Order: sequence, then structure tokens, then C-alpha cells
Amino acid sequence: MADEPRSGCPINAAVEAFGDRWSLLVLRDVMFGNRRNFRVLQAQSEEGIASNILSDRLRKLVESGLLSRDGAGPGQRATYSLTEQSIQLVPVFAQLGSWGLRHRPTTFELRVRAQLLDDGGPELWRDFMDELRQTHLGVPKPDTGRESVEQRLAAAYAAAVSA
Repeated sequence: MADEPRSGCPINAAVEAFGDRWSLLVLRDVMFGNRRNFRVLQAQSEEGIASNILSDRLRKLVESGLLSRDGAGPGQRATYSLTEQSIQLVPVFAQLGSWGLRHRPTTFELRVRAQLLDDGGPELWRDFMDELRQTHLGVPKPDTGRESVEQRLAAAYAAAVSA
């Protein structure tokens, strides 16, 4: 990911930065699941990511500037955070989820968050990005008077799992 892109095409450059399956899923889990430690990312992966693949993708995502890693010392758990670059991927993830809702088989409990993002549109995405900036970058979010997107996503998933 830190290598020169194969071409000057913006789509190619984006795909080379974050477009492989495991990188997208790691970013998804940090973004939507607030899974920020290696063990949590591995243990709670619906897709069953192997430890060597997870380690490689975390390293590459940090190198490419899509994640940051705190300076945990030996024997301490490192915490990964989204960067502004990755936070700006929220609309991309929302659109990927929307496409998946329409064109691929999904399970009820795993589709509810994508449906909420699809229904909420750009305003919801902006609110979510502001919440992610607060959580990962320490930037205070504007007071919109609207309910927390993170709480809405978590509640929708919890309701779907218990249904």
C-alpha cells in the first residue's frame, strides 16, 4: 500500500490503498463496531480473519495513513484509531452496504445497519463522521440535537439479534 500506484487513475489509487477484502473488513470493524484492538478484531470477526492476515492488514493500513496505532509498549495492547482519511470513507461504506442490500443475499441482523445508513443518507453519514472524529481524533462534534448515530446503529443491531 505504501508502494507507487500502478497508474495515475484515482479509482486505482483508492483500490490499492484500501480495496482488498480484508482491509475493507478491518476498516468496517473499527468504524462500525468500534473494535480497536488486535484481539477484539480477530475474535469478533464475522468472517474469521486469520491472525497473520489481520496483522498484515493492520500494518498496511497504518503505513497508508488509514489507521493510526498508539504507542503501546511491550506486553500492552495497541489501540488502532481511524484517521481523517478513513473517516471520509463513511459514504463509500454506506454505498457499498446499499449495493449489497440490493444485489446480494444478506442476513437480517447484519443488514440492519446498512439499511439504517441507506435510509439516513448523507445527513446521517455526516453526523456519523463527526462522531467518529470525536472518538478517534478527539475533535468535539457539533451539537446537532439529533440522536447519536453510533447508538442508533448499535440499537438496530441489538434489536435484530434479539428478534
